[in-house]
Amino acid sequence: MATLYATPATDEPAWWFVVSADHVFLTHDGEVPFGPLNELAFPDLTQYQVIEIGEIRERTCYLVMADYMDEQFNGGDFAPLRQLLSPEDMEMFAMAGRARQFSDFLNTHRFCGRCGTRMQSVEWELAMHCHQCHHRCYPRVSPCIIVAITKGDELLLAQGKRHKAGLYSILAGFVEAGENLEQALEREVYEEAGIRVKNIRYHMSQPWSFPHSLMMGFTAEWESGDLHIDPHELVTGDWFPVDDLPQIPPHGTIARTLIDIALKR
Repeated sequence: MATLYATPATDEPAWWFVVSADHVFLTHDGEVPFGPLNELAFPDLTQYQVIEIGEIRERTCYLVMADYMDEQFNGGDFAPLRQLLSPEDMEMFAMAGRARQFSDFLNTHRFCGRCGTRMQSVEWELAMHCHQCHHRCYPRVSPCIIVAITKGDELLLAQGKRHKAGLYSILAGFVEAGENLEQALEREVYEEAGIRVKNIRYHMSQPWSFPHSLMMGFTAEWESGDLHIDPHELVTGDWFPVDDLPQIPPHGTIARTLIDIALKR
């Protein structure tokens, strides 16, 4: 549970997740700042929203909500959240994602979506409350399915419109209202690739803070249908021999883990 709002002691060694829009402040060594405030080149944090968001290695983690590319923080630079993605320290990446999601939530819920009144933070939980109509909001989490599909010795991979050039990944999509995960998977696969699947098996989940997804990972096998890639969602896609894959997502992502599971690596 997050605490709104924290007042850290200046001599408390802690992790500092300074978030500006979709960027996080990293030291010149590419790491999340750690240490007591009186040893860091930070401005006076009394002018910022500071929120306790958890612990890593028995040390408190604080979210500091900074202005856009705030130049008052020295000793590093703001960088995309993905720069922290590393299979060696997924705990740090997950906490940075948590900080980014909390920051996004607070910035987008300053006013009530029901009556337009300015909302107030709830002291004992991370929520925003409207005292006019009593509407209360919590950080949004959007459930998504992601699935690695095999057909004999081939793997289905596609290039999304938001992927960097040359990068292929497995199919994914949001769960719609009233669907269970298996229904969402079958619908998304048919909409994006025109095929039916069988032997659907759940494996794992991963928070994915771009901006607030929770990825539920599956493997499945092709059952029927010819491949028809949806041009509205994807640039291209095809069945690839498992021993001759194009560029795929890096280790640490749920997509890569599911590919390795599907190929029994």
